[in-house]
Amino acid sequence: MAATTSSGDEPPETKSPAQLFPLLSDDVALNCLARVSRCHHPILSLVNKTFRSLPTSPLLYATRSLVGATENILYVAIRLPPESGACWFTLLHRTLSSSANSKMLVPIPSCPSPSLVGSAYVVVDSDIYVIGGSIRDVPSSSVWVLDCRFHTWRRVSNMRVGREFAAAGVIDGKIYVIGGCVVDNWARSINWAEMFDIKTQTWEPVASPGMEVREKWMHASAVMEGKVYAMADRNGVVYEPKEKKWDMPEKRLDLGWRGRACVIENILYCYDYLGKIRGYDPKERVWRELKGVESLPKFLCGATMANRGGKLAVLWEGKAGSGGSRRMEIWCAEIDVERRGEGEIWGKIVWSGTVLTVPNESAIVNCLAATV
Repeated sequence: MAATTSSGDEPPETKSPAQLFPLLSDDVALNCLARVSRCHHPILSLVNKTFRSLPTSPLLYATRSLVGATENILYVAIRLPPESGACWFTLLHRTLSSSANSKMLVPIPSCPSPSLVGSAYVVVDSDIYVIGGSIRDVPSSSVWVLDCRFHTWRRVSNMRVGREFAAAGVIDGKIYVIGGCVVDNWARSINWAEMFDIKTQTWEPVASPGMEVREKWMHASAVMEGKVYAMADRNGVVYEPKEKKWDMPEKRLDLGWRGRACVIENILYCYDYLGKIRGYDPKERVWRELKGVESLPKFLCGATMANRGGKLAVLWEGKAGSGGSRRMEIWCAEIDVERRGEGEIWGKIVWSGTVLTVPNESAIVNCLAATV
């Protein structure tokens, strides 16, 4: 009886990868799927095995960018007791939900160095850079990057000096970091300001000769008209990379700037000492109250703001719970802003509500919007 044998030279039979849609080419299918809102990606991954890895595919996000289907997603860093560092959340819009709480903050992986305090933050496309900060009161030179497409973290080159509570801003693919270190030796003096080239992944010192204000701690920063504004407790500095020129901020800007601000269409928004949202026009050098948002609370305890695709996102801490309820609410509002008439600034509240409940003593560290 002859035995049936198989040749060892024959390659094993391999299965061709499954198509996303049986009747469509993968290019066409990907073009369609790229237009699905980010909030529906968790549902998309449940369709079948082929779709399971789609939300983590770099090709999907490249296609989203190519067809103009990117979205501005809000990310929030919150300090939760007893931790000293920040925990990270993203704002989820459940557009198919009829619930009043259709928007909520959901946790994502936090920075691998969770104990950083006083870091500076900037956004470059889909990346959030967490720059410096202190670990057990020792300033760090580390730089961590959150890839908001996949919620993964990576490290990039360290700064030349350690910093805490520095100012930072992005102009033309370069990150400028100012202050956050004591100018007590030559190395810190020459590197009081430095620049990170995103393309080459290298740091270079930014010369700051003759600057009278070289504060260690900066309480706020922003980019307007191609300039980085860094505000200290006493005045601040302005750096214009194109001309490599340092200057002082206009006095009216310095006196009116309070807390974490954001810039939308070249207007700087923050809250004033009465808890009202105001906007500063650098061309006219004047502050104006944002009208039409009187239903929002007075932000006497502060608020954090971000530019989310041209809308003003505002986050604030509600009243702390008492008695048996030792919990506090985090609130968020999204506002359409526009200029009217004689330079007036008006806002329309798109939505407002509670997005997270946290323990008392928690604090919002920062919020930023990334493009994914």
